Amino acid sequence: MRGFRIGKKMAACATSFAAVAAVMATAGPAHAATYNVTDNCDVPWINCSYGDLWLFYNSKEIAVQDGYYKSAFTLFYSNVSDHWGTSQYQGSSLTTYRYVFGNGGNGNGQYMKNNAASVQNCARDDNYRVYYNSGYGGTSQYFAKNGPYGDCNITNLISALKNNNASSHFA
Repeated sequence: MRGFRIGKKMAACATSFAAVAAVMATAGPAHAATYNVTDNCDVPWINCSYGDLWLFYNSKEIAVQDGYYKSAFTLFYSNVSDHWGTSQYQGSSLTTYRYVFGNGGNGNGQYMKNNAASVQNCARDDNYRVYYNSGYGGTSQYFAKNGPYGDCNITNLISALKNNNASSHFA
């Protein structure tokens, strides 16, 4: 009688194992997709209309010359807790958007986090801060909204933030 119970338990384990194996064999693999964007408004789950905070790859002396942008830049509108990018699961797929410098010029295609040298706030109504750490922590620099005539003054990041920018936030 005792041997019979062990046999039942083993049969139940074998049946359970077979069921789990069948489910795993038919389940599709998890997918991941990564995209590079130069404007956080290009991320589908971020609701915004256009970027107001411009972060440039070069210092202001190089970024804009003779009225032309010579440096690649990234545009942000809204709070960005990590300049590396943002991710979100959509069903079984993980979609990631990495922020890169774009629009031609020096630094085009480079990842934006910890690579910016200057900033231009073109927002009519919003002030911004750029932070040393992700999640709006550490040393920060304040950038006032643009002037009454729509002038967007470009400013170098302070030495503690130059090539050490990790997040930005409405101020």
